[in-house]
Amino acid sequence: MSRVSSSPVVIPAGVDVSVSADEISVKGTKGALNMAVHSSVSIRKDGDSILFEPKDGSKSSGAMAGTTRALVNNMVVGASVGFEKRLQLVGVGYRAKASGNTLNLTLGFSHPVDYVLPSGVAVDTPTQTEVVLSSADKQLLGQVAAEIRAFRPPEPYKGKGVRYADEYVRRKEAKKK
Repeated sequence: MSRVSSSPVVIPAGVDVSVSADEISVKGTKGALNMAVHSSVSIRKDGDSILFEPKDGSKSSGAMAGTTRALVNNMVVGASVGFEKRLQLVGVGYRAKASGNTLNLTLGFSHPVDYVLPSGVAVDTPTQTEVVLSSADKQLLGQVAAEIRAFRPPEPYKGKGVRYADEYVRRKEAKKK
């Protein structure tokens, strides 16, 4: 059984955490995040750390305490440091250009793809084939990166498509005559 909830979350300097009965909110230099707390988990702030305990001894409340601890830790890290995802465009003529809160993608379709980013996610394109997404919310950042990748996922024969920077695409051998 996991004992994730037994280790406290340490609050770094410059981050404010407020805990109420059913909500926890974290404010830092990168942004402010809120989360509803599950009814089977009790959270208490002790100095510069946050402690998590299941309210009863059931297996599901212990699991929820560990999940809540991991989510709150992601909130604290996101509010203080932030998260970043890198995407690469592999293919002839595949380009990306950031303009404001819109990402313009040319992915080999007969039309350009314009993706409007939700608030809280920033985009940067250092080169035409590289997209850098950054946000304080790890869940939102992963969802946005997955939606952009879904426009043209990497295919196994030539490796063309939108891929994560650390993703390995397993290549297949072409059909033989």
